Amino acid sequence: MAAARAAAASDSAAFSLTIFGASGDLTRRKLIPALFALYASRTLPEPFAIVAVARTLMSSEEFRRRMREAVTEFGRVQPPSEAVWDRFAAALHYVSGDPKDPALYARLDEVLRGLEGDRPQNRLFYCATPPSLYDDIVEHLGASGLARAADGWTRIVVEKPFGQDLATARALNRQLAGVFREEQVFRIDHYLGKETVQNLLVLRFGNGIFEPLWNRNHVDHVQIMVAESIGVETRGAYYEEAGALRDMMQNHLLQLLCLIAMEAPVTFEAAPVRDEKNKVMQALRPIDRADEVAVRGQYGAGLVDGRPAAAYRSEKGVSPDSRTETYAALRLLVDNWRWAGVPFYLRTGKRLARRASEIVIQFRRTPHMIFRRQPRGPEANVLVIRVQPDEGMALRVAAKVPGPELRMSPVTLDFRYTDVFGGQPPEAYERLLLDAIAGDATLYARGDWVEQAWALLDPVLESWKADPSPPSLYDAGSWGPAQAEAFIARDARAWRNP
Repeated sequence: MAAARAAAASDSAAFSLTIFGASGDLTRRKLIPALFALYASRTLPEPFAIVAVARTLMSSEEFRRRMREAVTEFGRVQPPSEAVWDRFAAALHYVSGDPKDPALYARLDEVLRGLEGDRPQNRLFYCATPPSLYDDIVEHLGASGLARAADGWTRIVVEKPFGQDLATARALNRQLAGVFREEQVFRIDHYLGKETVQNLLVLRFGNGIFEPLWNRNHVDHVQIMVAESIGVETRGAYYEEAGALRDMMQNHLLQLLCLIAMEAPVTFEAAPVRDEKNKVMQALRPIDRADEVAVRGQYGAGLVDGRPAAAYRSEKGVSPDSRTETYAALRLLVDNWRWAGVPFYLRTGKRLARRASEIVIQFRRTPHMIFRRQPRGPEANVLVIRVQPDEGMALRVAAKVPGPELRMSPVTLDFRYTDVFGGQPPEAYERLLLDAIAGDATLYARGDWVEQAWALLDPVLESWKADPSPPSLYDAGSWGPAQAEAFIARDARAWRNP
């Protein structure tokens, strides 16, 4: 009896993962290393099968060899022995074919059935392809019957960008809805899988000291920044179509804003958490004039880490007269009872002074200065949440400088994940893949949220497209264009640069 129960439990956890576009960088750098880390830590449900699909002609043995090299180069967790790797690799299978070819899906169905045997057909499909192939993959999964499991579950994961604007996002959602139910669709934003981002909700709702202060009465403003020191590298052609607003602002930064601004959900489960994030999107003030709330820039030549860096227009795949923005900053207002009048400043850019992602909660200054001998009042308290690198948080407070005179100085209470918990935190894809396998969509974007995000930013995109002037230039290795400094200075505030 016990053996039968164990076998039934094993069958219910068993799954098959099919990765479309498996010969690309995402699979090599992120997906397979994350899956192996889960397997090595014994958190990946078993038994499982991973079926890699791509146009490249390759045998399963060749794919396994390439993935072994990928885990060695990019993996957070290395195989403790070849025997452990061999057991994992035995679950890797490769099928060559064009995602646009209906015949591929008949072969894929045959392979999956052979691997699953008598187990339930629990199937996860992952689109690690260019978005232009999403429609074909979804359509053929539906037409072939692969999207309808007879005795298990079926889910699909799609990578950003979820459309290029509101119209294309709605078209993608309609395409997905024609084959899958919303609860089967997992729109992945890897930022939400980062430990520090997940800790935002614990920080707010697991500590009694912060939530009473988390409102317009105590917070002066919020800054959210995702800065990269690298340029577009080999992605120039893609970036020409995307730009900073589409690539980072519409997804990563708006998701972080929602986690900062949302009300407490009734429970930490997918539906309540996503409902509260949607309420934030509904409360964001619509953008009528982009020139008043948005700034764009483009990097020129400069020095990054002491080495010369080329201008964006000199990058491979970039037009010599490109007007694509590599820097974007926004000022947004959340028109609700908690946040009325508190500006949220968002900025992102490439070829900036350093790689850093952080959230800054700037509290209001003390209302009255009792230390009259102090030449100037204490600086405002600041809570900095570091998403990457050096994951952790820091709180700036005022303290007395030792000595006979009463002098104050800011001091920082600092917490780093590596110092407290040791080792590297899990990669974002590890958590997100495990959640998709378990059917937990808490950290994934819902279709209506995606459409609201595009509806908010479409006026900015349209304004920039209609404006014949180029984006403001900034030196590679700087913190962005001078116009961005003037943009926030209009409100008598300044950017916090790490």
